[in-house]
Amino acid sequence: MNLEEYFARTGYKGSLEKQDLETLTDIFQHHIRAVPFENLSIHCGEKITLELEHVYNKIVRRKRGGWCMENNQLLGWVLKHLGYDTSFLGAYVFNPHQNAYATIMTHLLVKVVIDGKVYVVDGGFGVSYQMWQPMELVSGKDQPQAPGIFRFTEKNAIWYLEKMRRKQYIPNQNFSNSDLLEKKECRKVYMFSLEPRTVEDFHFQCMYLQTSPDSLFTKKSICTLQTTDGFRALIGWTLTETTYNYKENMDLVEFVTLEDEEVEKTLKEKFNITLDRKLVPINVKGFYTI
Repeated sequence: MNLEEYFARTGYKGSLEKQDLETLTDIFQHHIRAVPFENLSIHCGEKITLELEHVYNKIVRRKRGGWCMENNQLLGWVLKHLGYDTSFLGAYVFNPHQNAYATIMTHLLVKVVIDGKVYVVDGGFGVSYQMWQPMELVSGKDQPQAPGIFRFTEKNAIWYLEKMRRKQYIPNQNFSNSDLLEKKECRKVYMFSLEPRTVEDFHFQCMYLQTSPDSLFTKKSICTLQTTDGFRALIGWTLTETTYNYKENMDLVEFVTLEDEEVEKTLKEKFNITLDRKLVPINVKGFYTI
């Protein structure tokens, strides 16, 4: 495991001399545009483990992606080795279909402190809820980014993340009522405390999420990647490509339904992913919005 190999994977060629916000942002953006958020291992007969060396081999050497416990663990390792003051946090993801936060802490975040200011770095959420810049941990402050306006609020030592999105233009009207589309303009994302966590705190969740019939990740095969002007996502057989601010205060969302034989080709061409085993796509309705 070495940093040079990781940066070759993400394409980052900038300076590593300063542990400042500008460098952090640049490293972070290269990561989310090179490394997909994906759970394809579950749907091609592979087991997801959280051992760092396994995560490194999967993402860096096999050029795969991963979910939050993989992406953010690797990001945390990189930043710590560069000299950043980092630690892990644990979050409870909001389920819009149940209108409630999860009761299990399933989301791993990276906290970074720079010059006394606290930032949250999250490279493992995907789709339109993927932040593009580290977010300063300040309550009630709008933090506009390309994907929309993110905001933290704090109540009784619990922090809540929400995101305001733009209107959406959907050329293919067959998908205008797709259950994948988020209908609300303001969406809760997750809640968390500042209690430090370790990767060991997520081993049960890692197993649960890839085996339980109640898990979102067993109900949908997901691969999403941020681009320079939006993101793309393959959920089951549905490919979406979103362009942020396509028109004034409006995002373009394009949908295509793939045939079985197009799935692997699309993974290679759109996400730079080649799987070792045969993928069995799945997309149970509900549970997930872009």
